[in-house]
Amino acid sequence: MAFADPQTITVSAVAQVLARTGFLPSAGVFTKDNGDYKLSIANTYAKRTRRSIRLDFSKVAADPLISAQNIKYGMSAYLVVDIPVTGFTIAEQKAQIDGFLAYLTASSGAKITQFLGGEV
Repeated sequence: MAFADPQTITVSAVAQVLARTGFLPSAGVFTKDNGDYKLSIANTYAKRTRRSIRLDFSKVAADPLISAQNIKYGMSAYLVVDIPVTGFTIAEQKAQIDGFLAYLTASSGAKITQFLGGEV
């Protein structure tokens, strides 16, 4: 089963629509028409199963050294789940991820803000 085409990610109340631009049996890629957003989903099967979902974002902004010039900047955020081949049901895996994401986003994302601010 594959993720539906297209995928929509809402950033700062603006919906970003990403169309499928890549498909392999264990990976998929969705990209915004202007290339500013890319969503990558991958699965790796070995001694352990590794699942990842990654959002890449780029923008053009002023060069801090040459104000009349613009530079393309990029960032990414991703979630990797590393699972033994047996021992955890999908429901158990989902419960752990749900708890982790709830922790990060509670209180209007206070933990993410602390994390991005460099706190440990």
